Amino acid sequence: MTGHGIVAYASYLPRHRLRHADLGAALGIRAGSGSRVAASFDEDSTTLGVEAARRVLTGPPGAIFFATTSPAYLDKTNAAALHAALGLGRDGLAVDLAGSARSGTGALLAAAAAGGLAVLADVRTGLPGSADERGGADGAAAFLFGGPDEAIAELAARVSVTAEFLDRWRLPGEPASRRWEDRFGLESYLPLVTEAGRRALQEAGVTEPDHVVVTSPNPLVARRASALFPARVPAGRLPGHAGAADAGLALADVLDRAAPGESVLLLAAADGCDALVLRVTDRIAHGRQAHPLAAQLAAGRDVAYATYLTWRGLLDREPPRRPEPDLPAAPPSARSQAWKFAFTGSRCGRCAFAHLPAARVCKGCGAVDAMEPLPLSATRGTVVTFTADRLAYSPSPPLIDVVVDFDGGGRYTMELADAAPAEVAIGMRVEPTFRRLYTAGGTHNYFWKVRPVEEER
Repeated sequence: MTGHGIVAYASYLPRHRLRHADLGAALGIRAGSGSRVAASFDEDSTTLGVEAARRVLTGPPGAIFFATTSPAYLDKTNAAALHAALGLGRDGLAVDLAGSARSGTGALLAAAAAGGLAVLADVRTGLPGSADERGGADGAAAFLFGGPDEAIAELAARVSVTAEFLDRWRLPGEPASRRWEDRFGLESYLPLVTEAGRRALQEAGVTEPDHVVVTSPNPLVARRASALFPARVPAGRLPGHAGAADAGLALADVLDRAAPGESVLLLAAADGCDALVLRVTDRIAHGRQAHPLAAQLAAGRDVAYATYLTWRGLLDREPPRRPEPDLPAAPPSARSQAWKFAFTGSRCGRCAFAHLPAARVCKGCGAVDAMEPLPLSATRGTVVTFTADRLAYSPSPPLIDVVVDFDGGGRYTMELADAAPAEVAIGMRVEPTFRRLYTAGGTHNYFWKVRPVEEER
Protein backbone atom coordinates (compact mmCIF):
# COMPACT_ATOMS: atom_id res chain seq x y z
CA MET A 1 0.00 0.00 0.00
CA THR A 2 1.08 3.55 -0.63
CA GLY A 3 0.66 6.24 1.98
CA HIS A 4 2.16 7.01 5.34
CA GLY A 5 3.90 4.74 7.80
CA ILE A 6 4.51 4.88 11.54
CA VAL A 7 7.58 7.02 12.18
CA ALA A 8 7.29 7.22 15.98
CA TYR A 9 5.08 5.84 18.74
CA ALA A 10 4.65 6.00 22.50
CA SER A 11 2.37 4.59 25.18
CA TYR A 12 1.39 5.91 28.59
CA LEU A 13 0.04 3.93 31.53
CA PRO A 14 -1.02 5.78 34.68
CA ARG A 15 0.98 4.83 37.74
CA HIS A 16 -1.80 3.57 40.01
CA ARG A 17 -2.85 -0.09 40.28
CA LEU A 18 -6.03 -1.47 41.82
CA ARG A 19 -5.30 -4.91 43.20
CA HIS A 20 -7.99 -7.48 42.48
CA ALA A 21 -7.46 -9.00 45.92
CA ASP A 22 -8.30 -5.67 47.60
CA LEU A 23 -11.38 -5.30 45.43
CA GLY A 24 -12.54 -8.82 46.29
CA ALA A 25 -11.95 -8.34 50.02
CA ALA A 26 -13.93 -5.10 50.06
CA LEU A 27 -16.92 -6.59 48.22
CA GLY A 28 -16.74 -10.12 49.58
CA ILE A 29 -16.34 -11.70 46.13
CA ARG A 30 -13.76 -13.71 44.25
CA ALA A 31 -11.89 -11.22 42.12
CA GLY A 32 -8.84 -13.27 41.16
CA SER A 33 -5.21 -12.22 41.27
CA GLY A 34 -3.37 -9.41 39.54
CA SER A 35 -4.40 -5.78 39.27
CA ARG A 36 -5.81 -3.22 36.87
CA VAL A 37 -4.25 0.04 35.70
CA ALA A 38 -6.13 3.00 37.17
CA ALA A 39 -5.95 6.65 36.18
CA SER A 40 -5.64 9.10 39.05
CA PHE A 41 -8.43 11.48 40.10
CA ASP A 42 -6.78 14.28 38.12
CA GLU A 43 -6.41 12.27 34.90
CA ASP A 44 -8.94 11.86 32.12
CA SER A 45 -8.76 10.80 28.49
CA THR A 46 -7.47 14.25 27.48
CA THR A 47 -4.59 14.32 29.97
CA LEU A 48 -3.69 10.70 29.18
CA GLY A 49 -3.60 11.56 25.49
CA VAL A 50 -1.32 14.53 26.12
CA GLU A 51 1.12 12.31 28.05
CA ALA A 52 1.40 9.83 25.16
CA ALA A 53 1.50 12.47 22.43
CA ARG A 54 4.21 14.62 24.01
CA ARG A 55 6.54 11.60 24.04
CA VAL A 56 6.26 11.37 20.24
CA LEU A 57 6.25 14.87 18.81
CA THR A 58 9.33 16.80 17.79
CA GLY A 59 7.42 19.29 15.65
CA PRO A 60 3.93 20.10 14.31
CA PRO A 61 2.19 16.87 13.14
CA GLY A 62 -0.16 18.60 10.68
CA ALA A 63 -3.27 16.90 12.07
CA ILE A 64 -4.36 15.22 15.32
CA PHE A 65 -6.96 12.45 15.34
CA PHE A 66 -8.08 11.78 18.93
CA ALA A 67 -9.99 8.58 19.77
CA THR A 68 -11.74 7.84 23.07
CA THR A 69 -14.89 6.31 24.53
CA SER A 70 -14.69 8.62 27.56
CA PRO A 71 -14.45 12.19 26.23
CA ALA A 72 -13.99 14.84 28.89
CA TYR A 73 -16.40 17.07 26.96
CA LEU A 74 -19.26 16.67 24.53
CA ASP A 75 -20.14 19.47 22.11
CA LYS A 76 -16.51 20.56 22.37
CA THR A 77 -13.41 19.22 20.60
CA ASN A 78 -11.20 17.53 23.18
CA ALA A 79 -8.39 17.26 20.64
CA ALA A 80 -8.15 21.07 20.76
CA ALA A 81 -6.91 20.82 24.36
CA LEU A 82 -4.28 18.28 23.25
CA HIS A 83 -3.26 20.63 20.45
CA ALA A 84 -2.87 23.50 22.92
CA ALA A 85 -1.03 21.43 25.54
CA LEU A 86 1.46 20.32 22.90
CA GLY A 87 2.24 23.96 22.14
CA LEU A 88 1.26 23.74 18.48
CA GLY A 89 -0.14 27.25 18.09
CA ARG A 90 -3.09 27.56 15.73
CA ASP A 91 -2.05 25.68 12.60
CA GLY A 92 -3.37 22.22 11.90
CA LEU A 93 -6.49 20.08 12.23
CA ALA A 94 -7.48 18.61 15.62
CA VAL A 95 -10.56 16.38 15.64
CA ASP A 96 -12.23 13.83 17.91
CA LEU A 97 -13.31 10.32 16.98
CA ALA A 98 -15.34 9.44 20.06
CA GLY A 99 -17.95 7.06 21.38
CA SER A 100 -16.83 3.49 20.68
CA ALA A 101 -13.79 1.26 21.01
CA ARG A 102 -13.56 1.16 17.22
CA SER A 103 -12.64 4.85 17.25
CA GLY A 104 -9.09 3.73 18.03
CA THR A 105 -8.50 1.98 14.72
CA GLY A 106 -10.43 4.78 13.04
CA ALA A 107 -7.84 7.27 14.28
CA LEU A 108 -4.98 5.02 13.15
CA LEU A 109 -6.43 4.65 9.65
CA ALA A 110 -7.19 8.38 9.37
CA ALA A 111 -3.63 9.31 10.32
CA ALA A 112 -2.23 6.65 7.97
CA ALA A 113 -4.23 8.07 5.08
CA ALA A 114 -3.71 11.78 5.70
CA GLY A 115 -0.51 11.82 7.73
CA GLY A 116 -0.39 13.22 11.23
CA LEU A 117 -0.82 12.03 14.79
CA ALA A 118 -3.24 9.38 16.03
CA VAL A 119 -3.87 9.63 19.79
CA LEU A 120 -5.86 6.86 21.47
CA ALA A 121 -6.79 7.34 25.14
CA ASP A 122 -9.41 6.04 27.53
CA VAL A 123 -10.54 5.81 31.13
CA ARG A 124 -12.65 2.67 31.58
CA THR A 125 -15.11 2.47 34.45
CA GLY A 126 -17.20 -0.51 35.52
CA LEU A 127 -19.77 -0.81 38.28
CA PRO A 128 -18.37 -2.16 41.57
CA GLY A 129 -17.75 -5.89 41.35
CA SER A 130 -18.27 -6.06 37.60
CA ALA A 131 -16.06 -7.79 35.07
CA ASP A 132 -15.44 -4.40 33.45
CA GLU A 133 -14.10 -3.03 36.73
CA ARG A 134 -11.66 -5.93 37.10
CA GLY A 135 -10.78 -6.34 33.44
CA GLY A 136 -10.67 -2.73 32.34
CA ALA A 137 -7.59 -0.54 32.01
CA ASP A 138 -6.80 3.13 31.59
CA GLY A 139 -4.09 4.31 29.24
CA ALA A 140 -3.09 6.01 26.01
CA ALA A 141 -0.98 5.47 22.92
CA ALA A 142 0.16 7.86 20.19
CA PHE A 143 1.39 7.10 16.67
CA LEU A 144 2.98 9.64 14.36
CA PHE A 145 2.60 8.86 10.66
CA GLY A 146 4.95 10.23 8.03
CA GLY A 147 6.64 9.44 4.74
CA PRO A 148 7.77 5.88 3.91
CA ASP A 149 11.43 6.92 3.97
CA GLU A 150 11.18 7.56 7.72
CA ALA A 151 8.82 4.76 8.69
CA ILE A 152 9.66 2.21 11.38
CA ALA A 153 6.57 0.22 10.34
CA GLU A 154 4.79 0.32 6.99
CA LEU A 155 1.10 -0.42 6.48
CA ALA A 156 1.04 -3.28 3.98
CA ALA A 157 -2.71 -3.97 3.96
CA ARG A 158 -5.91 -3.16 5.77
CA VAL A 159 -9.38 -4.68 5.59
CA SER A 160 -12.47 -3.55 7.48
CA VAL A 161 -15.79 -5.35 7.88
CA THR A 162 -18.81 -3.99 9.75
CA ALA A 163 -21.87 -5.60 11.34
CA GLU A 164 -24.68 -4.25 13.51
CA PHE A 165 -25.50 -6.24 16.63
CA LEU A 166 -26.00 -5.43 20.31
CA ASP A 167 -22.95 -6.68 22.21
CA ARG A 168 -21.88 -3.71 24.37
CA TRP A 169 -23.47 -0.30 24.77
CA ARG A 170 -23.79 2.68 27.11
CA LEU A 171 -26.39 5.43 27.09
CA PRO A 172 -25.09 9.01 27.25
CA GLY A 173 -24.51 10.00 30.87
CA GLU A 174 -24.26 6.46 32.23
CA PRO A 175 -21.08 5.66 34.20
CA ALA A 176 -20.59 2.11 32.93
CA SER A 177 -21.35 -0.05 29.90
CA ARG A 178 -24.03 -2.70 29.56
CA ARG A 179 -23.15 -6.08 28.07
CA TRP A 180 -25.04 -8.87 26.42
CA GLU A 181 -23.95 -12.43 27.07
CA ASP A 182 -20.36 -12.82 25.86
CA ARG A 183 -21.17 -16.02 23.95
CA PHE A 184 -23.57 -14.10 21.72
CA GLY A 185 -20.83 -11.63 20.84
CA LEU A 186 -18.42 -14.49 20.18
CA GLU A 187 -20.74 -16.07 17.61
CA SER A 188 -21.17 -12.72 15.88
CA TYR A 189 -17.53 -11.61 15.95
CA LEU A 190 -15.59 -14.75 15.11
CA PRO A 191 -16.65 -14.96 11.42
CA LEU A 192 -15.84 -11.25 11.01
CA VAL A 193 -12.38 -11.65 12.55
CA THR A 194 -11.65 -14.69 10.40
CA GLU A 195 -12.76 -12.95 7.20
CA ALA A 196 -10.94 -9.67 7.84
CA GLY A 197 -7.72 -11.41 8.91
CA ARG A 198 -7.68 -13.77 5.93
CA ARG A 199 -8.32 -10.99 3.41
CA ALA A 200 -5.72 -8.65 4.93
CA LEU A 201 -3.00 -11.33 4.94
CA GLN A 202 -3.83 -12.23 1.34
CA GLU A 203 -3.70 -8.59 0.27
CA ALA A 204 -0.33 -8.14 1.99
CA GLY A 205 1.08 -11.38 0.55
CA VAL A 206 1.79 -12.74 4.04
CA THR A 207 1.18 -16.41 4.78
CA GLU A 208 2.20 -16.60 8.42
CA PRO A 209 2.58 -13.28 10.29
CA ASP A 210 5.36 -13.07 12.86
CA HIS A 211 3.17 -11.26 15.41
CA VAL A 212 -0.59 -11.28 15.86
CA VAL A 213 -2.46 -8.82 18.04
CA VAL A 214 -6.13 -9.45 18.83
CA THR A 215 -8.16 -6.90 20.78
CA SER A 216 -11.87 -6.80 21.56
CA PRO A 217 -14.12 -5.51 24.35
CA ASN A 218 -15.51 -9.06 24.40
CA PRO A 219 -12.96 -11.23 26.26
CA LEU A 220 -14.16 -14.46 24.64
CA VAL A 221 -13.51 -13.03 21.17
CA ALA A 222 -9.92 -12.13 22.05
CA ARG A 223 -9.24 -15.61 23.46
CA ARG A 224 -10.86 -17.57 20.63
CA ALA A 225 -9.40 -15.42 17.87
CA SER A 226 -5.96 -15.76 19.41
CA ALA A 227 -6.29 -19.54 19.11
CA LEU A 228 -6.42 -19.15 15.32
CA PHE A 229 -2.75 -18.13 15.43
CA PRO A 230 -1.05 -20.40 17.97
CA ALA A 231 2.31 -19.24 19.41
CA ARG A 232 2.03 -15.84 17.72
CA VAL A 233 -0.20 -14.03 20.19
CA PRO A 234 1.54 -12.95 23.41
CA ALA A 235 -0.37 -13.99 26.52
CA GLY A 236 -0.89 -11.84 29.58
CA ARG A 237 1.20 -8.87 28.44
CA LEU A 238 -1.52 -6.18 28.30
CA PRO A 239 -3.03 -4.53 31.37
CA GLY A 240 -6.70 -5.22 30.49
CA HIS A 241 -9.05 -3.83 27.86
CA ALA A 242 -8.51 -0.10 27.45
CA GLY A 243 -11.39 0.81 25.14
CA ALA A 244 -10.35 2.98 22.20
CA ALA A 245 -6.74 2.84 23.41
CA ASP A 246 -6.57 -0.95 23.49
CA ALA A 247 -5.46 -1.54 19.90
CA GLY A 248 -2.84 1.19 20.25
CA LEU A 249 -1.40 -0.22 23.47
CA ALA A 250 -1.26 -3.70 21.96
CA LEU A 251 0.47 -2.40 18.83
CA ALA A 252 2.96 -0.40 20.91
CA ASP A 253 3.79 -3.54 22.90
CA VAL A 254 4.54 -5.47 19.70
CA LEU A 255 6.67 -2.67 18.27
CA ASP A 256 8.66 -2.73 21.53
CA ARG A 257 9.76 -6.28 20.61
CA ALA A 258 9.47 -6.71 16.83
CA ALA A 259 12.59 -7.18 14.70
CA PRO A 260 13.32 -5.65 11.28
CA GLY A 261 11.54 -7.45 8.44
CA GLU A 262 8.89 -9.02 10.67
CA SER A 263 5.17 -8.70 9.95
CA VAL A 264 2.41 -7.75 12.39
CA LEU A 265 -1.29 -8.60 12.03
CA LEU A 266 -3.53 -6.36 14.14
CA LEU A 267 -7.11 -7.59 14.56
CA ALA A 268 -9.42 -5.16 16.38
CA ALA A 269 -12.93 -6.55 16.82
CA ALA A 270 -15.44 -3.90 17.84
CA ASP A 271 -18.74 -3.49 15.96
CA GLY A 272 -17.05 -5.36 13.14
CA CYS A 273 -13.36 -6.00 12.64
CA ASP A 274 -10.43 -3.97 11.38
CA ALA A 275 -7.42 -5.98 10.21
CA LEU A 276 -4.10 -4.19 9.62
CA VAL A 277 -0.91 -5.81 8.38
CA LEU A 278 2.30 -3.90 9.08
CA ARG A 279 5.90 -4.60 8.07
CA VAL A 280 8.63 -3.55 10.46
CA THR A 281 11.56 -1.74 8.83
CA ASP A 282 15.26 -1.51 9.65
CA ARG A 283 14.63 1.80 11.44
CA ILE A 284 12.79 0.10 14.31
CA ALA A 285 15.95 -0.28 16.42
CA HIS A 286 16.31 3.51 16.63
CA GLY A 287 12.58 4.26 16.72
CA ARG A 288 11.35 2.31 19.73
CA GLN A 289 9.69 4.25 22.52
CA ALA A 290 11.91 5.23 25.43
CA HIS A 291 9.58 3.67 28.03
CA PRO A 292 8.46 0.18 26.92
CA LEU A 293 4.93 -0.79 27.80
CA ALA A 294 6.05 -3.80 29.84
CA ALA A 295 8.27 -1.61 32.02
CA GLN A 296 5.46 0.88 32.61
CA LEU A 297 3.11 -1.93 33.57
CA ALA A 298 5.58 -3.25 36.14
CA ALA A 299 6.19 0.16 37.73
CA GLY A 300 2.79 0.80 39.29
CA ARG A 301 1.81 1.86 42.80
CA ASP A 302 -1.22 0.49 44.66
CA VAL A 303 -4.36 2.52 45.34
CA ALA A 304 -6.97 1.58 47.96
CA TYR A 305 -10.30 0.40 46.59
CA ALA A 306 -12.31 3.05 48.47
CA THR A 307 -10.01 5.74 47.08
CA TYR A 308 -10.44 4.39 43.56
CA LEU A 309 -14.24 4.44 43.90
CA THR A 310 -14.06 8.05 45.09
CA TRP A 311 -11.93 9.02 42.11
CA ARG A 312 -14.50 7.50 39.75
CA GLY A 313 -17.46 9.22 41.42
CA LEU A 314 -18.91 5.89 42.59
CA LEU A 315 -18.42 6.65 46.29
CA ASP A 316 -19.58 10.06 47.52
CA ARG A 317 -17.37 11.08 50.43
CA GLU A 318 -17.44 14.29 52.46
CA PRO A 319 -14.89 16.75 51.05
CA PRO A 320 -12.58 18.91 53.17
CA ARG A 321 -14.43 21.74 54.90
CA ARG A 322 -13.23 24.44 52.57
CA PRO A 323 -15.22 26.27 49.86
CA GLU A 324 -15.25 24.46 46.55
CA PRO A 325 -13.21 26.10 43.77
CA ASP A 326 -14.74 28.74 41.52
CA LEU A 327 -15.91 28.05 37.98
CA PRO A 328 -12.95 28.47 35.58
CA ALA A 329 -13.74 31.46 33.37
CA ALA A 330 -13.34 31.22 29.61
CA PRO A 331 -11.86 34.71 28.83
CA PRO A 332 -8.79 34.51 31.13
CA SER A 333 -8.18 30.91 30.03
CA ALA A 334 -8.13 32.05 26.41
CA ARG A 335 -5.81 35.00 27.16
CA SER A 336 -3.30 32.78 28.97
CA GLN A 337 -3.45 29.76 26.69
CA ALA A 338 0.32 29.49 26.20
CA TRP A 339 0.84 29.42 29.97
CA LYS A 340 -2.19 27.40 31.02
CA PHE A 341 -2.05 24.68 28.37
CA ALA A 342 1.50 24.68 26.99
CA PHE A 343 3.25 25.73 30.25
CA THR A 344 5.22 28.46 28.49
CA GLY A 345 6.77 31.26 30.53
CA SER A 346 9.16 33.94 29.33
CA ARG A 347 12.88 34.71 29.53
CA CYS A 348 14.30 38.22 29.37
CA GLY A 349 16.34 38.70 26.20
CA ARG A 350 18.67 41.10 28.00
CA CYS A 351 19.45 39.53 31.40
CA ALA A 352 18.06 35.98 30.88
CA PHE A 353 15.80 36.19 33.97
CA ALA A 354 13.07 33.50 33.79
CA HIS A 355 9.46 34.47 34.52
CA LEU A 356 6.74 32.00 35.52
CA PRO A 357 4.16 32.87 34.32
CA ALA A 358 5.21 35.03 31.40
CA ALA A 359 5.61 38.75 32.06
CA ARG A 360 6.09 41.91 29.99
CA VAL A 361 8.37 43.70 32.49
CA CYS A 362 11.53 41.91 33.60
CA LYS A 363 11.90 41.46 37.35
CA GLY A 364 15.66 41.28 36.94
CA CYS A 365 16.60 44.32 34.88
CA GLY A 366 13.29 46.14 34.32
CA ALA A 367 13.34 45.74 30.53
CA VAL A 368 9.92 46.08 28.88
CA ASP A 369 8.69 43.76 26.11
CA ALA A 370 12.10 42.18 25.66
CA MET A 371 10.90 38.65 26.39
CA GLU A 372 11.38 35.36 24.59
CA PRO A 373 9.09 32.31 25.04
CA LEU A 374 10.27 29.81 27.64
CA PRO A 375 8.55 26.41 27.15
CA LEU A 376 8.87 24.26 30.27
CA SER A 377 6.60 21.24 29.70
CA ALA A 378 9.64 19.05 28.96
CA THR A 379 11.94 20.62 31.57
CA ARG A 380 12.70 18.85 34.83
CA GLY A 381 13.27 20.55 38.14
CA THR A 382 14.20 20.12 41.78
CA VAL A 383 11.98 20.47 44.85
CA VAL A 384 13.33 23.18 47.15
CA THR A 385 10.53 23.08 49.74
CA PHE A 386 7.06 21.54 50.12
CA THR A 387 3.94 21.30 52.27
CA ALA A 388 1.05 18.84 52.64
CA ASP A 389 -2.30 20.64 53.00
CA ARG A 390 -4.99 18.38 54.50
CA LEU A 391 -7.69 21.07 54.48
CA ALA A 392 -7.47 22.42 50.95
CA TYR A 393 -10.15 21.25 48.53
CA SER A 394 -9.07 18.08 46.75
CA PRO A 395 -10.84 14.92 45.56
CA SER A 396 -7.90 13.01 47.04
CA PRO A 397 -6.45 14.82 50.07
CA PRO A 398 -3.91 15.77 51.18
CA LEU A 399 -2.87 18.24 48.51
CA ILE A 400 0.92 18.41 48.21
CA ASP A 401 2.39 21.73 47.07
CA VAL A 402 6.06 21.90 46.09
CA VAL A 403 8.26 24.82 45.15
CA VAL A 404 10.27 23.79 42.08
CA ASP A 405 13.47 25.24 40.67
CA PHE A 406 13.46 24.33 36.99
CA ASP A 407 16.66 23.39 35.19
CA GLY A 408 17.94 26.45 33.35
CA GLY A 409 16.06 28.93 35.53
CA GLY A 410 12.57 29.63 36.81
CA ARG A 411 10.84 28.87 40.11
CA TYR A 412 7.17 28.09 40.63
CA THR A 413 4.84 26.54 43.23
CA MET A 414 3.03 23.50 41.80
CA GLU A 415 0.93 20.59 42.95
CA LEU A 416 2.71 17.24 43.19
CA ALA A 417 0.95 14.27 41.59
CA ASP A 418 1.42 10.50 41.99
CA ALA A 419 3.13 10.72 45.38
CA ALA A 420 2.31 10.50 49.09
CA PRO A 421 3.54 13.04 51.68
CA ALA A 422 6.02 10.53 53.12
CA GLU A 423 7.67 10.18 49.71
CA VAL A 424 8.42 13.87 49.21
CA ALA A 425 11.84 15.28 50.03
CA ILE A 426 13.83 18.43 49.38
CA GLY A 427 16.07 17.73 46.41
CA MET A 428 13.56 15.39 44.76
CA ARG A 429 13.67 15.50 40.98
CA VAL A 430 10.32 16.17 39.32
CA GLU A 431 8.92 16.62 35.80
CA PRO A 432 5.80 18.43 34.51
CA THR A 433 2.64 16.47 33.75
CA PHE A 434 -0.60 17.77 32.24
CA ARG A 435 -3.50 17.22 34.64
CA ARG A 436 -6.98 18.38 35.60
CA LEU A 437 -6.77 20.59 38.70
CA TYR A 438 -10.49 20.32 39.38
CA THR A 439 -13.91 20.42 37.76
CA ALA A 440 -16.44 23.07 38.78
CA GLY A 441 -19.76 23.94 37.20
CA GLY A 442 -19.23 21.37 34.47
CA THR A 443 -15.93 22.99 33.42
CA HIS A 444 -12.55 21.26 33.64
CA ASN A 445 -9.66 23.38 34.85
CA TYR A 446 -6.58 21.94 33.13
CA PHE A 447 -3.06 22.95 34.08
CA TRP A 448 0.33 21.41 34.77
CA LYS A 449 1.46 19.62 37.91
CA VAL A 450 4.76 17.87 38.60
CA ARG A 451 5.42 14.23 39.44
CA PRO A 452 8.49 12.28 40.57
CA VAL A 453 10.89 11.59 37.71
CA GLU A 454 10.26 8.05 36.48
CA GLU A 455 13.87 6.90 36.41
CA GLU A 456 14.30 7.96 40.01
CA ARG A 457 11.15 6.36 41.46
